[in-house]
Amino acid sequence: MEKQTMHFSITINAPTAKVWDTMLQDATYRQWTAPFNPEGTSWYEGDWTQGSKILFLGTGENGRLDGMVSRIREVRPHEFVSIEHLGVVQDGKEDTTSDIARQFAPALENYTFIDRNGATDVQVAMETAEQHKEMFAASWPSALQQLKQLAER
Repeated sequence: MEKQTMHFSITINAPTAKVWDTMLQDATYRQWTAPFNPEGTSWYEGDWTQGSKILFLGTGENGRLDGMVSRIREVRPHEFVSIEHLGVVQDGKEDTTSDIARQFAPALENYTFIDRNGATDVQVAMETAEQHKEMFAASWPSALQQLKQLAER
């Protein structure tokens, strides 16, 4: 399924190391990603080490465990992280082959952190299918605002 790349960005008045930690540490990740899962909670299982498998999870309708099966493609601490989405998690089961999985994968989601004299520009580039663009266009700006609020504390 053909993917399109969407871009989002925000300037955060905090050093890149603090923004990086706020974005990727478990406790704050759960907070800033809330706009992507209004029905429940959002978290990850795994780690941000290059080459490692990571599951991005959330509770969906009726408490279902849904999310993404991914791999950390590249990491340059405090500069760049690339996530390769491989499939989906539906009702707790990993799926990398169905039509639904192919709507989301393969796809890349990249975060770039640029130091601007003590502030940080966070740039997000993510590949997605046409039918999901509206949802991400609504969710990403809100998520980045939450990330900004957390990192600027």
